[in-house]
Amino acid sequence: MILFRNPRTRRRHLGVVAVAAGLLGALLTAQPATATPDPGDGPAQEQKVSENTRAEVRKALKDGGIPGQNEIVHSANIRHLANVPKDTLKGLNSDLAFQGKYAFAGNYDGFRIFDISNPKAPKTVAQVLCPGSQNDISVSGDLLFLSTDSSRSDSSCNSTTQPATEKSSWEGMKVFDIRDKRNPKYVAAVETACGSHTHTLVPERKNVYIYVSSYSPSATYPDCQPPHDGISVIKVPRHAPQKAAVIDFPVLFPGEGPDGGGNPGTPGRVSKTTGCHDLTVLPSKDLAAGACMGDGILMSIKNPERPKVIDQVRDDVNFAFWHSATFNQKANKVVFTDELGGGGAATCNAEIGPNRGADGIYDIVGKGDKRKLVFRSYFKIPRHQADTENCVAHNGSLIPVKGKDLMVQAWYQGGLSVWDFTDSKRPKEIAYFDRGPLTTDTLQIAGSWSAYYYNGYIYSNEIERGLDVLKLDDRRTDPARRVHLRELNVQTQPDYFD
Repeated sequence: MILFRNPRTRRRHLGVVAVAAGLLGALLTAQPATATPDPGDGPAQEQKVSENTRAEVRKALKDGGIPGQNEIVHSANIRHLANVPKDTLKGLNSDLAFQGKYAFAGNYDGFRIFDISNPKAPKTVAQVLCPGSQNDISVSGDLLFLSTDSSRSDSSCNSTTQPATEKSSWEGMKVFDIRDKRNPKYVAAVETACGSHTHTLVPERKNVYIYVSSYSPSATYPDCQPPHDGISVIKVPRHAPQKAAVIDFPVLFPGEGPDGGGNPGTPGRVSKTTGCHDLTVLPSKDLAAGACMGDGILMSIKNPERPKVIDQVRDDVNFAFWHSATFNQKANKVVFTDELGGGGAATCNAEIGPNRGADGIYDIVGKGDKRKLVFRSYFKIPRHQADTENCVAHNGSLIPVKGKDLMVQAWYQGGLSVWDFTDSKRPKEIAYFDRGPLTTDTLQIAGSWSAYYYNGYIYSNEIERGLDVLKLDDRRTDPARRVHLRELNVQTQPDYFD
């Protein structure tokens, strides 16, 4: 592990243009890539686009149909307060977690800790070099947790890439002690089957349970064998994190045959279920929701060591890859996201339409273990993006307002959207923030990976452009400013009003 202190940061000044909400006029077309989840390990690769596509983008820029390259546009009720560019860690920026006055930002090369006591001027406290995609990040008390989902030579922060076909390769969870925010200490590593693409905490007073999501097994991978139809459960003793260990691998999709009981998939259209991409838990209600490639699931976590599936749904018409889940506060709805194209395709255009690469809103009906997920509607940002912009539904969080279901969400190069799903059948956008394309002649991975509301502000980890801080000024969201949390891991949803 290499720790970088007192980095020199360079601020970039970007012009801001306020535009009215509604469709931007560019109706550009592209076919999405086959659904492959999330950018892979290593540097982002440029994708060439046709001369016709480049010409259409140039015309849309000239006509004002889309913002200019790197130009910022936003609705009148949102303000851009700060941008902190990348510094020492040059990999893709990924997820965010929060604790007190600190924000913790994942990066494919490690993680960065910000002091956000002044949201208008975040300051870097530490940068830790510890490569291993995608470095999904969370915190609980004195501990920080980091996912490694790329095959490495060993569990150290000095590891190098190594084929998954080699038995000695390592993937899994890393644990750091963050009592000293300026000097995090690496204290434990736990190898898990197929690595850890994402993870979700179920914190208790003495222990932290980690649900590890991973997928895509192969008979050629010694530590990632099919059918891989479940999740790894790790138990971490708070006062002895070095004793962290896998305690179970609950099967979520039981079934006979090499592929278990998950969605068999449709090549080029729907992903086969070979594990889960992401889980979100609502501990106050003993519930979890799983986005599992070809399936969406609802689970009981009354016994956190043995989560149990109580309902399973599919959408083989419009969902290609079930990516993430968000409960509303009353736990009678779940928003699932479809990461069509794996985050690397231009899917926010007229050709793809409003129901693919979108959110699916499901009501939870019934009681106890007989509860069911019932589909109500789709939501997608109402602005077409350039065909050189990767854009699809991605990570978001609730905005805590009593009696309302409000959410802020990242859409990669589609920017971020604030929307209202209080009426499950009629969701609507109420605010947005967007940049023009990173490039106009190739498609490069960029945009908002995570957009989360925390203690009065929106924080967005932009894959290439750095950390953004925004402020909402809207009577519909203003009551949320009175809600202050001591800690936030979005995949461990709090009871905001308890």
